[in-house]
Order: sequence, then structure tokens, then C-alpha cells
Amino acid sequence: MNSRSMAASKATFLILALKLAGKLSLRSAQLIGRLLGTLGWVFKGRSRKVTETNLRICFPDMPENQRRDLARSSLRHTGQTLMEIPLMWEWPVEECLGLIQEFEGEQLLNDALAKGQGIVLLAPHLGNWELTGLYFSSRHRMAALYSPPHIREFEDYMIRVRGRIGSELVRGDRRGLARMITLLREGGIAGILPDQSPRAKGVAHAPFFGLNVRTMTLVSKLLQKSGATPLITFSERLKDGKGFRLIIRECEPELDAADPVVATTALNLSIENCVREIPEQYQWEYKRFRHLTPGTPNPYNPKKLCR
Repeated sequence: MNSRSMAASKATFLILALKLAGKLSLRSAQLIGRLLGTLGWVFKGRSRKVTETNLRICFPDMPENQRRDLARSSLRHTGQTLMEIPLMWEWPVEECLGLIQEFEGEQLLNDALAKGQGIVLLAPHLGNWELTGLYFSSRHRMAALYSPPHIREFEDYMIRVRGRIGSELVRGDRRGLARMITLLREGGIAGILPDQSPRAKGVAHAPFFGLNVRTMTLVSKLLQKSGATPLITFSERLKDGKGFRLIIRECEPELDAADPVVATTALNLSIENCVREIPEQYQWEYKRFRHLTPGTPNPYNPKKLCR
């Protein structure tokens, strides 16, 4: 079997698993997710190590036992997010949206839409970001930036389920960015996951929980070229399988500053403010600090330096 056939087989298996998991109820999916997170904690794998490192960086003054509880809770929430994704991709759209029990910040959204200059919507990896994207794409003209997976066949599936109600998925290349600017100028919404570690092109180093981390300058460029309004949003998981609270917040000022350091500092602070609201629901298992200021020791491997 050649590499292309193997990739296709992997994609087929993964899609089948997602479709099967998509038949679960929310309570069942979250129960399994919590179990997976607990196993990740007990067996002290990579996810636990990265989570504990990130929390030591971000909450240095937190008592050790409290930080340990936060790490355990984070793994359980990440497990729940993992198991909720098939529901968001396979359930009927209105059934997914029915999980939103509360909505905070709707007036901010309406005020921004009334300006007619579009919205740059920041959705960090906090709570259930798939539900967040589904809500906005079902109600408004929206394009979302995405990074294509390595398996082509799975990319086709991902585009189909995420775009099943008209949302556009655009790659982070010149053509995709031009499309987002056009949509913003027409009063639409551009969705961005702003807390990923970007490639070396189009970045600045700005503080995030006290460390200067490589940060995308894309957001400030979109704002400068379109005149759009920036907002930040997340879907908070409610207790006992009761659904979610969709929250919209204002961003820090100067997100559109010409100085990339000033703009990315505002971006990271906007994200940090939201994370501090529900830190247990942030994806601490991601190596967000692997690209610090060049020459700084890598916190995940102190023997290496960041580049």
C-alpha cells in the first residue's frame, strides 16, 4: 500500500469514528471526555506535562495544590471538547445551537453589525470553539481562517461539515486573506483562532501571561485594511451537561495599531482576559510558549533555545 492509499485509509477510519461518536448525547460525550482526560492525568503523558508547564508559567503565584487541581480539571475539559467536536460536526445545526442556554454580549454584536464595516471575530481555544463558529456562521455571512490537515481526504470532510450552512473556510494564504478583507468590507464576519503559534512570517513577539511569545500580526492587518470592529468570543461549558453560555467581549484598544508590538500586545491581553474568566476550559495542552523571543530557553525543553 502506497503512502497515498494509507492516508486515504486513515481518513476513512477517522471519519467513521467521528460519525459514530456523533451519535452520542451531549451527556454521554462529556462523560467519555472526562474519562479520557482523567486517564491523561493518571498516566502522566505529554498532555499533562505540557499543561503543568503552561500553568506554572501563567500562574506562578497560585498555590501548588490549586494549580494541580486546575491542571487536572483542564485535562478533563479538553477531553470533553474532543468528544463534543463530533456532535458539532454531525448533529443537525439547530440541535447544536439548542445547546446554547445563555448569551452574553449580544448588544456588542448588534452595535458592531450596525456600523456595516464588518467584524473580526477572535475565538481562542477556550470552551467549545466549534459551537462558537457554528453559531456565527449560521446567523451571519462569515469566513473562517483554517490550517489544512495533512490528510487531503480528511480536509474535504472538514470543509464539508464546517461549511454545511454556508460558512466559507479560507486558507491563510494571499488569496484567502484577500477574500476575508473583501467580506469585511461588505459587512461580514472574519473568524480567527488567534492563540496559535504562527509561522515565522508576519509575526511579532508580545507578552502573553508575562512572556514574550510569537504572535500573529494578521488581526491588526485585517483591521487596518477593512475598518472592521474586533470582538472576542467563546462558548463556556455549563455544569452537568446543561449546555453552553455564548459570551462576546470587547477587545483591548489599539488592536489595529500600526506598531505590530502594540497591536499584538493588545491581542494577547484580550485573549488573556477571557482565559482568566474560565482558566480550566482553556487548551493548556498546547505548546503556546514554544516560540518565545529567540535565544530564550524553551520552557518545554530547557536544554534548547527558542528560535
